[in-house]
This record gives sequence, C-alpha cells and structure tokens, in this order.
Amino acid sequence: MALPLIPPGWMAPMDSFERVYGELEETVRLLDAGGQTLDEAIALYEKGMSLAKRCQDLLDAAELRIITLQQAATGSAG
Repeated sequence: MALPLIPPGWMAPMDSFERVYGELEETVRLLDAGGQTLDEAIALYEKGMSLAKRCQDLLDAAELRIITLQQAATGSAG
C-alpha cells in the first residue's frame, strides 16, 4: 500500500504557491498581450510584482521547512 503524499488532516493553505503562480502567469499573459491603457498596464505590473514577491515568500517558507526537517532527521542544529 502506497503512503499518501499529504498526511491525513493536513490542509493546504488558501494562498498556495500554485494558485499564486497561476495568477502571476495570467497577469504576465495579459501584459504581454497588450491593449491596456498606461494606467491599466501599470496596475497589472504592480499586481505582478506583488504576486512575484508572494511566490518568493512561499518558496522561502518551503525551503525553511525542508531545512528544518533535514536538520531534525540528522540531529544537527545548524
């Protein structure tokens, strides 16, 4: 019997990396397509920068979790 990839009872955060990254991709697609006014393009750019930062924050948090798990598994503290 294969073990589940996600432990039972674990809930993915509403702000998942996949959701935020998908929204970032859509924002980039809209910017690439063009046709916006300058103000609309700037608003999309600001949204994209915010989404990119959120993606990076989520990746940083995931990396910290992995490092913590590795340290716990090996018994090292640093």
